[in-house]
Amino acid sequence: MSEADYFRDAWRFLTIVRIADSSQPFAADWLARSLKYFPAVGIGIGVVSAAVWLLADPVWGDTTAALLAVAAGAIMSGALHEDGLADTADAFGGGWTIEKRLAIMKDSRIGTYGALALGFGCLLRIVALAAVPPWAGAAALVAAHAVARATPAVVMSQLPYSG
Repeated sequence: MSEADYFRDAWRFLTIVRIADSSQPFAADWLARSLKYFPAVGIGIGVVSAAVWLLADPVWGDTTAALLAVAAGAIMSGALHEDGLADTADAFGGGWTIEKRLAIMKDSRIGTYGALALGFGCLLRIVALAAVPPWAGAAALVAAHAVARATPAVVMSQLPYSG
């Protein structure tokens, strides 16, 4: 497979945006080989979120533009990070053992801790984004999405799989 194929695999994994040849199956080692492209995919998601922010701000103002930009990033990424946040909050809020925490993280239902974490997390991002000038918000969106995709790549390359 080519490097373009690995970028495509990273894009397919991290977004819901369909691209050419998205019906091809993933290669056996696709994740390990596509990790290096995770930050680039994050930049793409960040650029879309920043564009939404910059286009919406003059029309609807800071708070609505921030809400739309945060929503655009979550929608484009299939709410991957939001799902992880909710699972983690539920697991640490309701699991007293490692086994129970892992079972909670695998459960597709959301609990009270997960719902609260999602609500507060989204609200915090919206309020923080609305408090900065549009150019700074746009830059922050691109940087945050890139770092948010780079971090799992670093963690996955350094830690063993938990099961």
